[in-house]
Amino acid sequence: MKKFLRSISSKFSSSTLFSLAGFIGALLFTSIILLLVDAQPGLTFQKILQGAFGDSVKIANGLVVWAPLSLITGALLVTFAAGLWNLGVEGQIMVGAIFTTWLMRMLENTSLSPVLIIILSCLFGVLGGMLWASLTGILRLYGGVSEIFAGVGLNFVATALSLWLIFGPWKRPGVGSMSGTEPFDQRLWLATIPGYRLSIWSLVLVVLVFTGLVFLMKKTRFGVQIKAVGKNLEAARLMGVRTDWVMMQAMFLCGGIAGLAGALQVVAVYHRLIPSISSGYGFLAMLVAMLANNNYLAALLVAYLFSILNIGGIQLPIDLHLDSTLSGVLQTAFVLFFLIMNGIKQRLTERKGISTDGK
Repeated sequence: MKKFLRSISSKFSSSTLFSLAGFIGALLFTSIILLLVDAQPGLTFQKILQGAFGDSVKIANGLVVWAPLSLITGALLVTFAAGLWNLGVEGQIMVGAIFTTWLMRMLENTSLSPVLIIILSCLFGVLGGMLWASLTGILRLYGGVSEIFAGVGLNFVATALSLWLIFGPWKRPGVGSMSGTEPFDQRLWLATIPGYRLSIWSLVLVVLVFTGLVFLMKKTRFGVQIKAVGKNLEAARLMGVRTDWVMMQAMFLCGGIAGLAGALQVVAVYHRLIPSISSGYGFLAMLVAMLANNNYLAALLVAYLFSILNIGGIQLPIDLHLDSTLSGVLQTAFVLFFLIMNGIKQRLTERKGISTDGK
């Protein structure tokens, strides 16, 4: 028993040390870039933290970003586990937002309860995300098109569709505007905490979705099948798993959650359809999912870290005249150095195994 506990402790310490080394490496890398542009690294990081935690409004704004980013990351972890690179998640977010806007426009002048309209519209957004993800799945499984290329192509189609609707059929009275469609009546806004842009229901949905995903992936036959397909497609097929159907279900699930994130952008954040309603969260969630490494709790924590950097980066052009995209450099640096340290750790583990076998 002591030997087992010592082994677990050793693995945990090793993983922590490598993660810490990656974190420090990312900070050093970003510091060098800052020094090259005559900026002070310490002051820059301080301003990012100030921009994220300077007051309660900024903290709430960080959670506004965290909610959809976490949902999309959780969705991507499902497709990653199935061995699918769902780069079309950006389009799935946008189509979810389009479907939500569509139904809200249809129902806003009816006698239905505002709560019921919001719920139905969000469910319609989930359906939109699922349908868009199914196109990627069909192209991948039955058309022989890589899900990477299919997804990226469909992202462009979703963007074009949203722009056409905003400047065409759904344009504001008399004029199309980059600010989006006409805002919905305030009664159709998801309730927010007074004085903040944050809806408590968005946070509740994150908890419910992640609880469901953890249960699904760890406690059900479906979760085992997804992992089996992702680990070895041919072996899973020989074991009797309907691999095509399992992969399609993974795409459905991912698309549905991404569509829900798009719906929240409509009902809880912007209250209308805007051209960039996905806010780039799909691509950002890919970085988060890579760092999380199939760990759902880690996904929530890393998503919050990236949300802080997103919100905190807004402070840089205001106080230091630095571009806010610097926070994006730091985010990608985290991923780069995590992958480097993970590769080093794997190489050392393999060498240790070879050494042990040699003995």
